[in-house]
Amino acid sequence: MADSRKRRHESSDRITSAAETKRATPGDSVASLKLLAAAFYGVSSFLIVVVNKSVLSGYRFPSSTCLSIGQMLATVVVLRIGKMLGVILFPDMSLSIPQKMFPLPLLYVGNQISGLFGTKRLNLPMFTVLRRFSIFLTMVFEGLLLKSTFSTSVKASVVTMILGAFIAASSDLAFDVEGYIFITLNNVLTAASGAYVKQKLDSKDLGKFGILYYNSLLMIFPTVVYAYYTGDLQRGLEYDGWSEQLFVVQFVLSCVMGFVLLYSIMLCTQYNSALTTSVVGCIKNIMVTYIGMIFGGDYIFTWTNFLGLNISIAGSLVYSYITFTQAQTSKKS
Repeated sequence: MADSRKRRHESSDRITSAAETKRATPGDSVASLKLLAAAFYGVSSFLIVVVNKSVLSGYRFPSSTCLSIGQMLATVVVLRIGKMLGVILFPDMSLSIPQKMFPLPLLYVGNQISGLFGTKRLNLPMFTVLRRFSIFLTMVFEGLLLKSTFSTSVKASVVTMILGAFIAASSDLAFDVEGYIFITLNNVLTAASGAYVKQKLDSKDLGKFGILYYNSLLMIFPTVVYAYYTGDLQRGLEYDGWSEQLFVVQFVLSCVMGFVLLYSIMLCTQYNSALTTSVVGCIKNIMVTYIGMIFGGDYIFTWTNFLGLNISIAGSLVYSYITFTQAQTSKKS
């Protein structure tokens, strides 16, 4: 009789273990999707910064607005073809679309243009350090729009990142007032856009492809008008480098990468959060910073700047570790 009870107990343990394994599988799958989405965004973000830097600074292309228009056009074309082929789905255009999208299109085009201007005016290491401020602003916007809360350790790591950014910027021998203004504006727009994207994704009115498509479609014409009246469109069309095949390849690559970046941001925000997307951007910036120091050609070394960069990077790593361990703890509980 004891043996019978023992066998029933062992059988019950096996059934419980099997059930736990089944329950763990979906969680593991979700964790993998989150990790892949974050990695996809990190790689895409790194590549487009390098390509944009090459087009705007290396080839001295005179119009970052024209490059932004090209990225919008690539997004519209790719998504429209995808819908025509039945690969993706999103709602058809209607009078309610602009209302559902607001204010994302304005944030989107402002984010793109300010980011491109900032990339052109600043060296890569300082560009990536100043972008650290977008994390703090993302926390602010998530708190206001999504009612998110953050632990003291997370806030402390953010302060460390910002402190490092201040130290690095204080000795920036290539200081550019316009560049700093554009990056500050880019930080505000990035943070607001991330929080609003998460809000729109949670509402499920348009879906990620609809948000991407109508973001670009609604802002192409106003941006073209802006480029025409400022002379950016004419400067872009009259650029001498259009006869260089390598430049054309990189320009087209930048346009396509603009779509890929937007899609990767959407995925990372959907599977994680706007804050996690900012964290991944900081991790990516570690690579950009050191590559810019070695290969960028426009980095001016000082010990103060170097110390500030590394303090900011250390804060990014601690911040990422805290965020990851807190997420794991909440899953287990």
